[in-house]
Amino acid sequence: MQPATQAWWFAVGRLLATALVGFVLGWLFGNVWIGLGVALALHLGWQLINLFRLEWWLRHRSFADPPDVGGVFGEIIAQIVRLHRRKRFHKQRFVQLMRQLQRSTAALPNGVVILNAQREIIWFNRMAARLLDLRRTADLGLRIENLLRSPQFARYLEIGDFASPIVIRTTRGDDQYLSLQMVPYGEGQQLLLVSDVSRQMRLEAMRKDFVANASHELRSPLTVISGYLETLSQDPALDRDLQGPVTEMRRQAERMTAIIRDLLELSRLEETDEMLGGEPIDIAPLLSMLRKDVVARPVHPRDIKIRIDSDAQLLGDQPEIHSAFSNLVDNAAKYTSAEGSIEMRWWVDDEGAHFSVADTGMGIPPEHIPRLTERFYRVDAGRSRSTGGSGLGLAIVKHVLQRHGAELEVQSTLGSGSRFICHFPLSRVQLARESRSEAV
Repeated sequence: MQPATQAWWFAVGRLLATALVGFVLGWLFGNVWIGLGVALALHLGWQLINLFRLEWWLRHRSFADPPDVGGVFGEIIAQIVRLHRRKRFHKQRFVQLMRQLQRSTAALPNGVVILNAQREIIWFNRMAARLLDLRRTADLGLRIENLLRSPQFARYLEIGDFASPIVIRTTRGDDQYLSLQMVPYGEGQQLLLVSDVSRQMRLEAMRKDFVANASHELRSPLTVISGYLETLSQDPALDRDLQGPVTEMRRQAERMTAIIRDLLELSRLEETDEMLGGEPIDIAPLLSMLRKDVVARPVHPRDIKIRIDSDAQLLGDQPEIHSAFSNLVDNAAKYTSAEGSIEMRWWVDDEGAHFSVADTGMGIPPEHIPRLTERFYRVDAGRSRSTGGSGLGLAIVKHVLQRHGAELEVQSTLGSGSRFICHFPLSRVQLARESRSEAV
């Protein structure tokens, strides 16, 4: 039998025993009802005393011992004591876990800020306080965008794409750069991860300056070398055995000149990531010009098609857009055989404007696609050298598209060709005449 059931049977037995004693005493003194009433009153008074002792102990249980009573009240007190011990155990365990969490987050080299659904600060560690100048007493409960005033960060929160971190420059005098990334979790809550990337940014700036300066310094001697090699190759008195080496030197000098030109262009694009305005660009003449450039190559694909599905114009910087489109078309021409084909397409839909270059070349293995826009990254280094590629074309394309709010999508099947698509937002579209479709 359960202890609680035994306590209830004990309480019922005590009540019956009290009533029996009152009945017997009342019968002995000549009034049964008075004896029964007095006995029940005494029993009720005893229960009220126990109830008072229980209530007093509940209010002062932090320092008082539980009353020693039996029956149902004793079982109730035992249950309360067990619940209190269990609650105290879980509370101590929770406090230990919270202390461990605080110690571990405090030891992190990165800052951590916990935000609620309204982006109000709930908690932050010491590194976040140091990097963001947060004060624990004054800044808790405030919105993070009110404390971290940066147009880039505000735009980052507005767009809501938290897949990649952003880097902002702080207002401190020590030229500090911070990497910020939001990580959603729970029901609308978010983590803001903060890290100091000042050293990486300074190294990157030094690298960019070195590349730009070295490229500028190398351009002049290469121009002189190329000029002398061209003059030497046209000299009728040149020994026939030297014509091959001189031709190869000219080709390599031209390749180095192209690499330097691309490096200077990439350095110029990396100087700023601000969005460009620009003027309306008529795409049809631009694609016709690119087609003529491919046809002028000594070896080119047999079929070079242009498909214009919209007369809409693109708002952007004409030289930069020409450079990006030219790099995509040039890549397709390099890696497509003479029996293959290339198709350039321009169209507009509800999502924006799109330009694609599709080829029937060798294709790209899936593991290489995420890294294609890295500078000097090559899928096939040997073939890239033979075709004269610099490894910078797609990096230039990526930076040009970023400055126009656009994205690059790569679709490729190994052995069946590739398709590079530039997606421009609707804000970059200026409608002209009615859409038409043509093939060249």
